[in-house]
Amino acid sequence: MSVPQHREQRASMRFEKVFGVILSGEDFGEIEAVARNISASGMLIETPTLPALGSVVEVRFQVPDSDACLVARAEVKNHYVFNYHEGGGLRWARGVGVRFLEFLSDGDSPLDLGAQLKRTRMRTLH
Repeated sequence: MSVPQHREQRASMRFEKVFGVILSGEDFGEIEAVARNISASGMLIETPTLPALGSVVEVRFQVPDSDACLVARAEVKNHYVFNYHEGGGLRWARGVGVRFLEFLSDGDSPLDLGAQLKRTRMRTLH
């Protein structure tokens, strides 16, 4: 009997990076969170508070080697709970999957990412 192979169905490549973000929304204010998985269309954010499914949030990223921030408006698409074993005991964490709606400049106006990328060099998130 053969084991079925998992077929990747995601439309865009994901980067397994871990970095801090600020998550904000009308229902819960502003909280510090941890981004764990990012793609061109969305990301997974580990957070102590779970915004409502379908709500629109802002995700603020610090640009490496700069004082600038990148702000994304995103829709909460999924809730996740992660159970794991660490230090001799069971642990858990929770998070949300978000889909990016648009990226904003510091002045809250839509940002043309294509034009921005042509003017700036690629940066690596650590």
